[in-house]
Amino acid sequence: MKLIDFYIIKRYIGTFLVMILLFIPIGIMVDVAEKIDKFKEKEVPLASIMDYYIDFTWYFANLLFPIFLFLSVIWFTSKLANNTEVIAILSSGISFFRYLKPFLLAASFIAVFAFFAGMYIVPKSNLGFNDFRYKYLVKKEARNTDQVYMQINDNEFIYVNNYDPVRKRATNFTLEHFDGNRMEFKIHADRIRWIDRDSAFRLSNYSKRIFEGDDERYEKISRKDTLFDFEINDLAPVNYIAETLTYDELNQFIEDEKERGSNLINNHLLVRHKRWSIPVSAFILTLIAVAVASFKRRGGMGVNLAFGISLGFLFIFFDKIFGVLVSKSTFPPFLAAWLPLAIFGILAFFLLRHARR
Repeated sequence: MKLIDFYIIKRYIGTFLVMILLFIPIGIMVDVAEKIDKFKEKEVPLASIMDYYIDFTWYFANLLFPIFLFLSVIWFTSKLANNTEVIAILSSGISFFRYLKPFLLAASFIAVFAFFAGMYIVPKSNLGFNDFRYKYLVKKEARNTDQVYMQINDNEFIYVNNYDPVRKRATNFTLEHFDGNRMEFKIHADRIRWIDRDSAFRLSNYSKRIFEGDDERYEKISRKDTLFDFEINDLAPVNYIAETLTYDELNQFIEDEKERGSNLINNHLLVRHKRWSIPVSAFILTLIAVAVASFKRRGGMGVNLAFGISLGFLFIFFDKIFGVLVSKSTFPPFLAAWLPLAIFGILAFFLLRHARR
C-alpha cells in the first residue's frame, strides 16, 4: 500500500501544481486585457506593472486556492476511477478510509504551505497589490477620512471631521481626557497638522478647557506645537492594512485597534480567522472531491468536473457573502470565516457515508 500511497500523493501534488501553473497565466492575461487602457492612460512604468503582476500571482492563487485544489483532486481521482484503479485498490481488501489516507497526507503538505504562505508571504504581496490598485486603478479612497472618532489610550479619545492623508492634516480636531468617568480636560483646534521638520503636531486656533472640581480654566492661543499619544496616519489607516500584515503584526494591530475603538475591527478579525480557515479548507474539500470522483459515473469526468466547478464557486460565493455581512453589519467574524467550512464539512460527511456504500 505504501507504493500506492506515494503514487496518489505524487499525482495529487503534481496535478495541483499543474492546475496553478495553468490558471495563473490565464488570470494574468485576463487582467492585462481588462486594465491595459488604464495602464496607458496613467502612464504606469513597466517596472511597476511587472511588480504588480508578481504580487497579483500570490493574490490570485490565495483567492482561488480552494477551487484549484478541489478541481485538482476531482481531475486526477476521476482519472483513477475511469482507469478502474480505485476499484482495484478497494477490491484488494483495503477499506475506503485507508484509501483516503494518502489524499489527506497530500492535503496536509498543501495546507502547511498555504498556512505559512498566508501568514508571511501573501501579506507582503497584498501590500504591493493594493498599493498599486489604489494608486493607478481604483478611484475610491483607500481610507475612511470623514467623521473619524477613536480611543487612543485608556484615558483619551479624539475626533476629527475630515483628514487629508496627503497633506497630513485634519479639521475640527477634538481631544478629550478622562480620569475614570470624569473629564479632566478637553482640547479643540480648527486644524491639526503634522510637521515633519519638527516632528510635532501644529494646532491652529487652539483652545483647552480644564476641569478642576467645580472650577473650570480656559486657555486659547492662535497656534500651538505639541505632541500626542498617536501618529497622524492613525487617524485613518488604509482599509486593507490588515491584509498586508504578517500574523504577529496582525495580532498586535488588532489589539491596538480594539483599544482605539476602530469601526473596522470586525474586518480585521475576519482577516485573522481566514488565515486559519483557508488551510483547513484543504482537508474538507479533499474529502468532498474524493467522495464524488472515486467512482465511475455516466457522463464520465465531465460530470465530475462540472460538479467540482459548481461546488468550488459555491464555496467562494459563501465566503464572499459572509465577508460582506461582516463589513456591512454586526455579523460575527468567527462565523463568517468558519461557517462555510462547517456547511461543507457536513456535506463531506454525508458524501463519504454514501461513497462507502
